[in-house]
Amino acid sequence: MEMMSSDHYSDADVLGSGKVPHSGPLSGLLNRKVAAAGKKTAQFNIPDSSSSKGDGYVEITLDVRDDSVAVQSVKAANGGDLQEDPELTLLAQGFEKKSNMVRTASAKIRQVGHELKRLTSFSKKPARFDRTKSAAAHALVGLKFISKNECGHGWEAVEKRFDEITASNNGTLPRSKFGECIGMESKEFAGQLFDALARKRNIHGDSIDKAHLKEFWDQISNQSFDARLQTFFDMVDKDADGRITEEEVKEIISLSASANKLSNIQIQAEEYAALIMEELDPDHLGYIMINNLEMLLLQAPNQSVRGESRKLSQMLSQKLKPTYDSNPVRRFYRDTKYFLLDNWQRAWVMALWIAVMCGLFAYKFIEYRRREDVYKVMGNCVCFAKGSAETLKLNMALILLPVCRNTITWLRNKTKLGLVVPFDDNLNFHKVIAVGISIGVGIHGIAHLTCDFPRLLHATPDEYQPMKQYFGEQAKSYWHFVEHIEGVTGVVMVVLMAIAFTLAAPCFRRGRMNLPKPLKKLTGFNAFWYSHHLFVIVYTLLIVHGIKLFLTKKWYKKTTWMYLAVPVILYSCERLTRLLRSSIKAVTIQKVAVYPGNVLALHMSRPHGFRYKSGQYMFVNCAAVSPFEWHPFSITSAPGDDYLSVHIRTLGDWTRQLRTVFSEVCQQPTNGKSGLLRADCMQGAKIPDFPRVLIDGPYGAAAQDYKKYEVVLLVGLGIGATPMISIVKDIVNNMRAMEEEGESINGAMESGNGVVGIDRTSSSSSSNSKRKESFKTRRAYFYWVTREQGSFDWFKGIMNEVAEMDHNHVIELHNYCTSVYEEGDARSALITMLQSLNHAKNGVDIVSGTRVKSHFAKPNWRSVYKQIAVNHNNSRVGVFYCGAPALTKELRQLASDFSRKTSTKFDFHKENF
Repeated sequence: MEMMSSDHYSDADVLGSGKVPHSGPLSGLLNRKVAAAGKKTAQFNIPDSSSSKGDGYVEITLDVRDDSVAVQSVKAANGGDLQEDPELTLLAQGFEKKSNMVRTASAKIRQVGHELKRLTSFSKKPARFDRTKSAAAHALVGLKFISKNECGHGWEAVEKRFDEITASNNGTLPRSKFGECIGMESKEFAGQLFDALARKRNIHGDSIDKAHLKEFWDQISNQSFDARLQTFFDMVDKDADGRITEEEVKEIISLSASANKLSNIQIQAEEYAALIMEELDPDHLGYIMINNLEMLLLQAPNQSVRGESRKLSQMLSQKLKPTYDSNPVRRFYRDTKYFLLDNWQRAWVMALWIAVMCGLFAYKFIEYRRREDVYKVMGNCVCFAKGSAETLKLNMALILLPVCRNTITWLRNKTKLGLVVPFDDNLNFHKVIAVGISIGVGIHGIAHLTCDFPRLLHATPDEYQPMKQYFGEQAKSYWHFVEHIEGVTGVVMVVLMAIAFTLAAPCFRRGRMNLPKPLKKLTGFNAFWYSHHLFVIVYTLLIVHGIKLFLTKKWYKKTTWMYLAVPVILYSCERLTRLLRSSIKAVTIQKVAVYPGNVLALHMSRPHGFRYKSGQYMFVNCAAVSPFEWHPFSITSAPGDDYLSVHIRTLGDWTRQLRTVFSEVCQQPTNGKSGLLRADCMQGAKIPDFPRVLIDGPYGAAAQDYKKYEVVLLVGLGIGATPMISIVKDIVNNMRAMEEEGESINGAMESGNGVVGIDRTSSSSSSNSKRKESFKTRRAYFYWVTREQGSFDWFKGIMNEVAEMDHNHVIELHNYCTSVYEEGDARSALITMLQSLNHAKNGVDIVSGTRVKSHFAKPNWRSVYKQIAVNHNNSRVGVFYCGAPALTKELRQLASDFSRKTSTKFDFHKENF
């Protein structure tokens, strides 16, 4: 049978309809068997002015059977071969799907004709449908069942694991070990994948041999999107009838949510299954087909980089390619130059400190080298001991200055020293000085104990004679020197310093040391806090040690107290100020919320006169936990708010006890409010009995300088988002205030008359100009990366508030949930579909529960920097990061690379407190 079609379909016709599936099985149902079966051939005209006679037709041969239609061949009507087209192949494969119900032959042929006409439209060149521009554009490389990290070295690694696992069970792999064998982390998802692959091959039982595993692996690792789509469909289609019911959709949603650790989606699986059916089954047939899933996956995404921006992006990619200089001298010069450009503030401070240390050491070394009476007996040993002692005096004084936080905050805010002094590195400098003290103590102690004292003991009476004025009669025992006040104070100081330094090490302070239970109390912040206060004793002993010197008798040469006087007084005043200020500035707890991820949010009254900047932090004390401990936390409220708020994550013993104390006065939230537990003073008549809380601050931090930049990149890892949240709110508040001031000026100019109107206008204009001078930020990019879905509850209200208030799109918000497999992975494919549907329909993201759409896995930070460089050419961008140290190096290096090789300059800042 031959048919000539006069209907013409262009690419625009097909692509212009957003709801038309690109391929798939026949959507019409057949309710009656076809009377006649056999091969049918049809020719369709493809309009093309350039084609010769006969070239404009395509001949398609079908094998029409009782319950299926198979495409036997597709070729040109003149007998030539068509150019292979993956789209045409995909569409042709769709006709081979079977249907259980049958309609009339005429209905079937009409459906075939409709699909064939669509098929022929895709064979027109050159404007055929380009899949690479569609998708979850990631769909063509998506629906991966094995990630790069999991796949290892391919089949060789899988085969090796198979041999190891099956060594004891006759070479058969059980279903429970399938995920382990192929390297898939989610065992439940791996089990469902095993069932789908076995079901497709009619394999019964819960184990397979190596041959079947090889077949499974070939299908799983198949790079074809069509094969992956079919595998995914088979996983959902549990009864293998070619249709997916709502119950099957619900089951696969629960499975995907479990694999991605999205507990909230698991709970709402039924609701989301109904949403998918509503979208893909508008005729309420009760099931969906494979073409419906494909339609959802291949929806065209928005193109964000076009035209000149795309060209600039490509140019940046070329510029940013790493270059290798074979000349070691030039390479060293270049690396040194870049290092100094990036770290010149740190470099000059460290250079000055090292120079002063060397100068003091040399000064004392030479002084004792010239004291012939002493040098003749003790030699260079005493020179080394005294030289290191002089550096110790200065370092013991300097180490107090970086922790004088009120002084540093004042210098940062009120002076221009911040331009040349890296105040953000105060704690790093504190640690560097501690290393210097350790070295000095080591040299001083070793020189005395192993060299000076033995020399004095073994000196002849004539050699020792000049030493009598310093040490008295020649000692007979080594312990003679240790038993004196100088020896006792020195040994005790070394022991106390060793304790304090050891417990301040990150492995002890963060409780990472796996010690026996009786020694567990030696780890954690409490141990660090109390051991650090041993330095009160150390400084007392140091002054005594400096007065009771063996070799120095004149008071003005006993300089230890001179070094320490000013820093010790300054630090004492700092502590006294904290004590008085915290007792005067009482706060009242207004609201408490306990969130998933062990986070406690405290909202408290704002004391009169408490002025702060976004990005700053304050110390919190709770006497119910410990009357002496003060812990720093970023302020999450904005300066324009009439309250103060902090978000505290349970990471140690003090925060754990604080959460327990406040949880006791909290209850289950009502009226749909967020949080696991809540307590609110404003909510009911009964006021909760909150523990007493004291605060001290605010103190300066790196993030407070964000206003100096027109463009800022804010990066928060987990609870590290706290200072960034305050900045985000402050940016919106400032932009809104500037808009309102601008409107009030315009209104005053229109309605005002006389002197009063002029004065009001001028004062408003003056305040607006002052705000513009201090607030330069015009664009902000906020990236929040967290492992757990529940973390988004911490700032859900704030994120929604920002999304609602930011009318001018000043802030670009990006939430990343790393527990979800990357976009394009089969384990997150359904989550991606759900996310798009729910956000389009309700404006709410299913992962974060906010208006901000979430991304999966980790950000590509290089792409983030690149996009900002493209959007903000010739600009200076402030990069502010708060979170785990692991990411610091990458972000700082990228900032350095882009600053060197592009016209956009990135200044990197990390929160340290």
